[in-house]
Amino acid sequence: MRGPHNIIRLIRTGATLERTGAMAVVMDALDAPPLVRGTLRCLAWPFKWLGAKGDLAMPPATRALTALGPAYIKFGQILSTRPDLVGGELAAQMRVLQDKLPPFPVADAKASIEAELGAPVEAMFDDFSPAVAAASIAQVHKARLKDTDEAVAIKVLRPGIERAFRVDIDAFYFAASIIELLSPSSRRLHPTDVIAHFEGVVMGELDLRLEASSASEFEANIKDDEGVQLPSIKWDLSSRRVMTMDWADGVPLGDNDAIDAAGHDRTRLGDRVLQLFLNHALRDGYFHADMHQGNLKVAPNGNIIIYDFGIMGHIDEYTRRVYAEILYGFIKRDYQRVAEVHFEAGYVPPDRDVDEFARALRAVGEPIFGMDASRISMGSLLSYLFEVTERFGMETRTELILLQRTMVVVEGVARSLNPQINIWQVAKPVVEDYIRQALGPRAIAQSLGKTLAVLARFGPRLPQLVETAIMRSAAPTPPEVPRRRRRDLALWGIGGLVLGAVLTLAIVQLG
Repeated sequence: MRGPHNIIRLIRTGATLERTGAMAVVMDALDAPPLVRGTLRCLAWPFKWLGAKGDLAMPPATRALTALGPAYIKFGQILSTRPDLVGGELAAQMRVLQDKLPPFPVADAKASIEAELGAPVEAMFDDFSPAVAAASIAQVHKARLKDTDEAVAIKVLRPGIERAFRVDIDAFYFAASIIELLSPSSRRLHPTDVIAHFEGVVMGELDLRLEASSASEFEANIKDDEGVQLPSIKWDLSSRRVMTMDWADGVPLGDNDAIDAAGHDRTRLGDRVLQLFLNHALRDGYFHADMHQGNLKVAPNGNIIIYDFGIMGHIDEYTRRVYAEILYGFIKRDYQRVAEVHFEAGYVPPDRDVDEFARALRAVGEPIFGMDASRISMGSLLSYLFEVTERFGMETRTELILLQRTMVVVEGVARSLNPQINIWQVAKPVVEDYIRQALGPRAIAQSLGKTLAVLARFGPRLPQLVETAIMRSAAPTPPEVPRRRRRDLALWGIGGLVLGAVLTLAIVQLG
């Protein structure tokens, strides 16, 4: 599937952008240099006739992405949250990609529900509505439960969506391989690994049983959080292609006029969106990774309602601590410490100059502080950051892609609510609280306790491990590694195991 035939798909992508007029719109919004603008248009123009026309009632960019398919629509969803990058007009045009795409027929949705749940729709639901929201992967219908008269939302996957995504992802893989072949400098960004990560996320989103499980876990994590709520899942009415949950009444977070009319404070809502995300990412290591306006509402009581749990992010405890230290360093303007954390975590090759890297980070961070968010050019900032990472040989961390992408989306949502928001000031209390909990004395004691617990499990195997280490130290030694050095290393390892076992036993006795 990932062969040269994908060239046709990529040519059709450029042709569709040119035919719909989206190429010029996007180039203008991104303020592309004349050379880039001219090159792309020259490559796409001869194949313009191969491009899809799309829905003529839509603006050019929305029309092109919708015609190209679900993977491109996902890309447009992200851009719709960044008016600072693509301009307010283009961002507003692409916001319809979040939940206002053309729906598929109600009859097809009912047929899918009946096939998945094994009963006629009329036997389970009353007042089954036309689609109330339609996105790239699924659409939602409102209904009432036959037995209890509760209002519910029923999410149904689009027919044939799995194959449609596979076609796009295969083309992306081909494009990534071509980029790596023609541009060796791009290999540090691991384009193929990035696509593989995207593929894993999307394939998980195509199984609604996994989404229901994610919603349940997320709800358990945030049950004590203030200012946020989730619709509960109806497990007996959910399956791989269908998911039923409580209906969430509220104002869409992307409708500022409606939010103002309802009397909600948009400044507080913007702060809360950002702080909720940071709390979930740092405290829990499990966060909603698709927090655009189409997946958020404001309840009548002012709570933020989060739904659509198809894309969730997970980061381990060590990575959370590294991420928090980097954020905290920027907040404190301690660029030397930020640079050191990058080196300690292995994000920057050890042969680079840490002091020079700190100076480069200062050039990135200083323009942010003491300025209104509306005066900060995120496009220029991201461009400079790319230059810095390239100069210092930083490689793409695939495990952080979802976290970084979501941070961009959440910042865009917060900024759409309050254009003057200062992300660093809003993030500061959350990051400081996590630092106190994760890097303080209590956290150190907990980490030691976990380490000792692991050693305790290996207690019965200590004699065997010691014997194996001694036998290996006595084995024939390669000429390049002195025998005494290997024996010393073995003895140090044995000593560490014995010391760990003694400490574990002492703790058990004291307990």
